[in-house]
Amino acid sequence: MKEHLKIRTLKVAGIALVCCIATLTKAQDTEGELEGKAFYDTRIVNGQSVETNNEGVMKFIIAHRFGPVNGGGYELYGLDQSTIRLGFDYGISDNISIGIGRSSNEKTGDIFFKARLLRQRTNGGTPISLTWFSGIAARGLKFADDARANKFEHRLAYTYQVLVARKWNDRLSTQLMPSFVHRNLVLNAGQENDLISIGAAARYVASKRFTFSIEYYHALPDMLSDPFENSFALGIDWETKGHVFQFHFGNSLGMTEKFFIGETRGSWADGDVRFGFNITRDFKIKGRKSR
Repeated sequence: MKEHLKIRTLKVAGIALVCCIATLTKAQDTEGELEGKAFYDTRIVNGQSVETNNEGVMKFIIAHRFGPVNGGGYELYGLDQSTIRLGFDYGISDNISIGIGRSSNEKTGDIFFKARLLRQRTNGGTPISLTWFSGIAARGLKFADDARANKFEHRLAYTYQVLVARKWNDRLSTQLMPSFVHRNLVLNAGQENDLISIGAAARYVASKRFTFSIEYYHALPDMLSDPFENSFALGIDWETKGHVFQFHFGNSLGMTEKFFIGETRGSWADGDVRFGFNITRDFKIKGRKSR
């Protein structure tokens, strides 16, 4: 009963936070011009960026994570193994997006809501961009313990994030991602249902088409049990007309927040690093032309 009350309290607090910030943004200054994108795409590596789809734009995402490179030549350094996620994101407006996806990792489906509440401006205007993200992931694997009273809600995990970014100049952007993950059912007795993590990311523009990215999520002390590790990834983005190709190395297999924030098993120190990529393609579904 206490657990259910705690979950409800967190959900209400999250909704209240969004409503308060949304109200405040109506009064934000309009001094200066809107700053350009802090990041090429709506995702940095695994996690979300502050960017949202333009109104009426559907984004199709193909994401792959291969096996660990320390598998050696027999596993073709991880390329013999593959986990895939297919997803669709849609821009309800320039500042509000929704999305749905399905991953082969534990047969997980996910949905999310994303709202950009502040957008950075130049010449003394709003100094940051701020976006709210909330998502639900549903694990599709059969329950391991048939004797337990298994319920659908046991499959669910919830994620809430506040994404805060700043574009410092034409080359450098940074982002902070305070994150809260709640899992209705954990994997073992040593794992907590709730997890708080602080993420940090950066982008450096090398040329008109190429950028370098870095992404790290650090769980608060005693919130990440063995054998799990903090998620860390390095990547390079290549933007072409209509597509963004993101290539990276990281220690996370999962591509939804539940997995890469709280259930990353690979260790960089042990060479348990995976090659992966995201490919995104935008389609204009309806509405005015994208800005």
